[in-house]
Amino acid sequence: MDYLNSLEVPLQLDIWTFAAPGGKAAILVPEKNVERFQDQLSSYGIPFRIDVENIRPLLEEEDRLMNEAKVRGSKRNGGSKIGFDRIYNLTEVYGYLEDIANNYPDLVTLVNAGHSFEGRDVKYLKISTTNFEDKKKPVVVVQSLLHAREWVTLPPSLYAIEKLVVNVTDKDLIDKIDWIIFPIANPDGYEFTHTEVRFWRKNRATGYTPGDVCVGVDLNRNFDIFWGYHSTDNVCAETFHGSGPFSEPEARIVAGILHKYTSRIELFIDLHSTGSMIIYGWGTGDLPPNALRMHAAAIQMTAAIDAVKAPWNPNYTVGNVALIMYKASGITMDYGKKLGIPYSYIYELPRHRNSVGLDRFLVDPAFVYQAAIETWEGIKEGARYVRDRLNEY
Repeated sequence: MDYLNSLEVPLQLDIWTFAAPGGKAAILVPEKNVERFQDQLSSYGIPFRIDVENIRPLLEEEDRLMNEAKVRGSKRNGGSKIGFDRIYNLTEVYGYLEDIANNYPDLVTLVNAGHSFEGRDVKYLKISTTNFEDKKKPVVVVQSLLHAREWVTLPPSLYAIEKLVVNVTDKDLIDKIDWIIFPIANPDGYEFTHTEVRFWRKNRATGYTPGDVCVGVDLNRNFDIFWGYHSTDNVCAETFHGSGPFSEPEARIVAGILHKYTSRIELFIDLHSTGSMIIYGWGTGDLPPNALRMHAAAIQMTAAIDAVKAPWNPNYTVGNVALIMYKASGITMDYGKKLGIPYSYIYELPRHRNSVGLDRFLVDPAFVYQAAIETWEGIKEGARYVRDRLNEY
């Protein structure tokens, strides 16, 4: 595994899934380096297969499907409302957040938390019947798109807003809980995936290499918890951790939100893809003191998701991130735990029809609504779980 990972920078590999015990790596290889990469694997005795010869047709198919869905949606609702038929860009999402805040001023507050590296607004919603003034109510935080290319994580965040504000079917979730929904934690990177490079993961920070040969920091390695232990100082790598903890404004903004409400946040869910998993810390492989309770809560969340999930996808798996995926440091989930948030998780959302190849980050519009509703069931279950056990930890 170490040898395979060592090839990332010299061969310009995009490692989508790192090798782990019992698990395969999935790697996007530049055309010019394919033969060299295969030679390296063969010389080291590492078995491999080619899932996709050329990723471009799959990218073009995603574009075609999204454009068709956009046309259908525009005809249906005049293009002004967020639906769950496709992935929406940054401008559309921010317009939706503004509309929600304007239309429901007694329930929703739109917060501009600061600016990204490239100067974009970083916005989130506070949802509360008591304007966050009732200190007895627990707070649940849902975040998505810290990694820019993980588009499928956006619909669940937007669906949570819909179910908490617009089409409320579970009133207890509003009456007894305050919510922070943070749909796009990495606006620069997300915009870049729509305009330039679909598989961009990091933020768009520059100044780390002469002439900006390599750009960006992995925001989910930039937090002040085990920083630098299981990430890299190589700027060109996908897991580059930055020049130091909180070197990136986006990470500082997330930390500021968690800091402000630390005493009340009972549940933090950071949405990622892919893999059909709910995972918890620590990223080093050690377990927090309440690991058993965290595991039990995650089991209940996965059961709620599995009850409504698409039949072609596997049931969710629960466990420590280092034990069922790989070791990682400086991650948001662990930072939340460090601050004292009792239940802090990463959701790894499933792939459409459980694809196992290099289409794993691509999104079929047909799966958007399904991803939203099944993830929301897990979030609901987790929110009720922490609400009902508010004073146990």
